[in-house]
Amino acid sequence: MIIQLQRDARSEQVEKLMGYLSQKRFTTKAVNTQKGSYLMAIGKGEFDIRAVGFMDGVADIHVVSDDYKLVSAKWKVDPTEIDLGDGVVIKQGQLALMAGPCSIEGEEQINQTIQHLKEAGITIMRGGVYKPRSSPYSFRGMGIDGLRLWFRMAKENGIKIISEVMQVSQIEEMYDYVDIFQVGARNTQNFNLLDELGKVDKPVMIKRGISGTIDELLYSAEYVFSGGNEKLLLCERGIRTYEKASRNTFDINAIPILKAKSHLPVISDPSHGIGIRDHVPAIALASVLAGADGIIYEAHQDPRKAFSDGQQTLNFNQSIKLAENLREVMKMRSEML
Repeated sequence: MIIQLQRDARSEQVEKLMGYLSQKRFTTKAVNTQKGSYLMAIGKGEFDIRAVGFMDGVADIHVVSDDYKLVSAKWKVDPTEIDLGDGVVIKQGQLALMAGPCSIEGEEQINQTIQHLKEAGITIMRGGVYKPRSSPYSFRGMGIDGLRLWFRMAKENGIKIISEVMQVSQIEEMYDYVDIFQVGARNTQNFNLLDELGKVDKPVMIKRGISGTIDELLYSAEYVFSGGNEKLLLCERGIRTYEKASRNTFDINAIPILKAKSHLPVISDPSHGIGIRDHVPAIALASVLAGADGIIYEAHQDPRKAFSDGQQTLNFNQSIKLAENLREVMKMRSEML
């Protein structure tokens, strides 16, 4: 059960409410976010919820059967919108595009990518400065110095930044230089990291785990929301299966299912989803028809020379064409629904 508290609810009102719920054999947890204050009531006791609804300090009450209650679509009428400022908003009914290299490599590459994004009309640049690599001998990113350089150049050109955070100690040093924290597939169940991201006032995009279920992705988002941060995005990026013909198996089913289960925006990552450059556009376009609120894909001036993931990265000409086609398919989707 989710109890929304009034903005001006006093502490003594909340304490009285918690005492009443305790008598009814419910455990409670207070959750205070950027947008509201809630009481989570967990238990199986029976009582008339109207008795709670009429108590002082209560704005609304919702019975949610899902274990992931705060991210569930069963209580929130309006889908969540993520406002990055400067008119950049990720929300239902619009298509957010995020593109850029797998790894930030240097000033020239950053500049070329920014100019490409401006030409393509894309306002969010993806890129990694801390890279989780399977091999310890592979390039592992430019670190915080690379992020500061990237931030300065992006800000000068009106471009927003999404970048992966890999551990708790990186959150504070990255905070001033990113617009969206990305939690990668390897860290989807790093609950210490998720707990700490619940304390920040910055959007967080959580990728589905390498072999994770849809519900496990929602549980991960619940960790962040229950910690106080409801600026969340969910990302389908493919899962590991027995199939070897592609890097991962992109779960197109996950997009409409996540949209039905949660009020959070759903982003598709076709680059990691299939891992084969020639097929990335098809998966991206299919994702739009499936209901995705945004697409994040990899683009590089010369994928053959990319420090990482070149095999799944589009060149700038391919990226321009994809962005145009995505917008056309989005128009078609809008007309169909």
